[in-house]
Amino acid sequence: MRRFLGMERAEITALFEKYIKKLRITPAWDVRLELVEDPLWRKTGDFKIDCDDRKAILLLNVVNPIQENMEEVIVHELMHIKMYPLDQVTESLITNCFEEGTVASKFAYQQFFTALEQTVEELAKCFLYEFGEDKEFSYGRCRKGKSFNDLYEGLNSID
Repeated sequence: MRRFLGMERAEITALFEKYIKKLRITPAWDVRLELVEDPLWRKTGDFKIDCDDRKAILLLNVVNPIQENMEEVIVHELMHIKMYPLDQVTESLITNCFEEGTVASKFAYQQFFTALEQTVEELAKCFLYEFGEDKEFSYGRCRKGKSFNDLYEGLNSID
């Protein structure tokens, strides 16, 4: 049987089903899980959402995910559904208050999406800590980033 990050397809599906119930996403939403085996796909997880019909597809990268804890990824992505109404209101405010393509619009979007991802990840960590089977957080994104010293190398002193 094929394994993804040390897990079988059935284990991933069981975690998905566990968390759509624990997060009270079903029965209000119809959510389907799809495992992506495309080596060119660069995300670990993502969603496709039809808000009007309350349907969503959770896409999980099982070939080359950046994050190592599939349970954490599932919870994180499902938290996006919980946050989706707030996401849409905020995005609507940005598009109605700022002219598209302006510096102000780009700044507002950057700040919003950064805050959204940080909030979703923090909620996912809290939920995983309380209900998770694998409580070890993923550090895959840290491994690919620059070190603290690398970020400041070559900057001139202010003195």
